[in-house]
Amino acid sequence: MGCWLIKSEPGCFSIDDLAAAPDGVTGWDGVRNFQARNFMRDGMRLGDGLLFYHSVTNPGVAGLAEVAREAYPDLTALDPEAQHYDPRATPENPIWSMVDVRFVARFARVVPLAALRAVPELAGMELLRKGSRLSVMPVTAQEFAVIRAMGLAAT
Repeated sequence: MGCWLIKSEPGCFSIDDLAAAPDGVTGWDGVRNFQARNFMRDGMRLGDGLLFYHSVTNPGVAGLAEVAREAYPDLTALDPEAQHYDPRATPENPIWSMVDVRFVARFARVVPLAALRAVPELAGMELLRKGSRLSVMPVTAQEFAVIRAMGLAAT
């Protein structure tokens, strides 16, 4: 199983929004960074574990999700009315990809960024690097397990 961290501003889309989605599943669209897109397209597999990270306001890991559908074209890139429209995208070359994600668990309390920084086992985590801004990034199985335990212990 692969392990990943996905970021969203809670005012845009939160763990609560994912939990409230039909069957707890939604498309993870709007990713407009090539490296993050490549992680989704080339790395994410059905059933992979996801740490759901709230960015900006009270940043931290808010819960768990899993990949419910592997990468497919992000059709919001083709829709001129969509927030994430990209005029370079065409049906023949949609450029951007998305995956579907499924809600697994909400942590009783967000595991804050400061708490993550205090854990020696997480010292090499991409999220904790200065200037790291990717909205989709791989995490090791150990990082995933440590953060999952921290979040579930807070419940």
